[in-house]
Amino acid sequence: MSDLSYQDYLDRINIQEVLLHAGYTLNRRDGLRYPSYVRLDSNGRRIHGDKFVVTNHGTSCFRPPEQKTYNLISLIKTFPGMFPEHSRSNNPDHLVNEVCRSLLNITNDHQASRIIESHQENKPFSLNAYSIHAFRKLDFEGIKKFYPYFVTRGISLDTQRAFGAHFILATKESSDSNAKTYTNLSFPLFVPGNSTVVGLEERGRPRLDGSSGYKGKAMGSNSSEGLWIAHLGKAELSEAKHVYWFESAYDAMSYYQLHVKDNPSLNSAVFVSTGGNPTVGQMCGMLKQTPSALHHICFDNDLAGRQFTENFKNELHQLVRSRIVETPERKPYLDSLPFNQDYASGDIDLLPKPLREKYAKYESAWEEAMSMRECRLSYEGDIKEQEKAARQLYTDYRTALKFFLGINQQDTAYIRETPQRGKDWNEQLLLDLQDAKQAEESEETRNVASGIDLDVDGEIEVMESEEKKRSHKVRR
Repeated sequence: MSDLSYQDYLDRINIQEVLLHAGYTLNRRDGLRYPSYVRLDSNGRRIHGDKFVVTNHGTSCFRPPEQKTYNLISLIKTFPGMFPEHSRSNNPDHLVNEVCRSLLNITNDHQASRIIESHQENKPFSLNAYSIHAFRKLDFEGIKKFYPYFVTRGISLDTQRAFGAHFILATKESSDSNAKTYTNLSFPLFVPGNSTVVGLEERGRPRLDGSSGYKGKAMGSNSSEGLWIAHLGKAELSEAKHVYWFESAYDAMSYYQLHVKDNPSLNSAVFVSTGGNPTVGQMCGMLKQTPSALHHICFDNDLAGRQFTENFKNELHQLVRSRIVETPERKPYLDSLPFNQDYASGDIDLLPKPLREKYAKYESAWEEAMSMRECRLSYEGDIKEQEKAARQLYTDYRTALKFFLGINQQDTAYIRETPQRGKDWNEQLLLDLQDAKQAEESEETRNVASGIDLDVDGEIEVMESEEKKRSHKVRR
């Protein structure tokens, strides 16, 4: 009983039980073809926009308007914050076990140990405590000092020059002449809108075996509000058109190197690194300083990165809500909006009749699309056309809702970008460089194989290859 596999959970637990455990309630509205589960607010009213529809005889579900379906394992891993057990575990596999064992009334033999970190009083950060070596584009001898920190990351000299004003080599000064000193590649942190350096995102030299060395932040850094901000353009931060968010400066530089050839506008964009887990202070500070920007959320492609993305979207939703002018016509709907949720997640019954009708058309179209897909009798092309029509109806509804609430397009502009390969952008860059190197070596091998060293000088040349062909003709 103690050693259960994922397949055991899938066989023994209905996904409706998981949704109920997460706090959802069966939606008993007439006319729905499949069981759907919704959240209710403190007044017992349905929270629109937060719904799961159960399909495949209780083995999977989807969340309109998204097309992706989830089984109980992927549901728990994708939406960990829905479950009370999430506070006890950050490991997705451990969370699945916690939730499923709770549903099966199985007690855990091993409880996660509580770790208490020792408290240290840090002095406020001061850049004056460091000796600084800046990157200068024309100082070739000085540039060599940065080489060890970038070569193992695959970051080119052109990319270093593009970001050269936004990183330094910093060595902590010590009054003890016998004490060891360490030099780190450092990315200065700023509170958005302020020109004072409030900390450093640090990276040490790689180890001798090529693995990553030290990474962290300088003692006393303001990690709650400070960000690495690389504004490659000349305009003010408040005029930025594109802001790219990353968990590390290395990832930001890697993204630039991967895309700048096809997207020259990156040369005037703003690149931001949170230096680890993004905080509310970091996100709010930057969002307030860039009101007209399109925010590209480029966090890692893992469970933590997806959670950071959700946190970012929540802060953005709250900012949008704060900018809506409250009128008597809007107030009932605005009061129904859940905290930190999208402007479209309020009670639709409190909207004017034309908007309610637009949403009803979308919901009906999407349920028709899911019915066509579930019955397995419809042509795939017809299904995609129906899904496309449903998505367009939803877009029309949101556009009309924006107009009703007086929301500008820029107020909700964000896009999620993930690497096509690997967990993060630097990993993708290294994989691409590795592929390019292997392709080059294969081409060289083919070139060598096409000739023969007839004059025994150790070199195979095109003329020798032609001479080989002529010699074969003579033998014939």
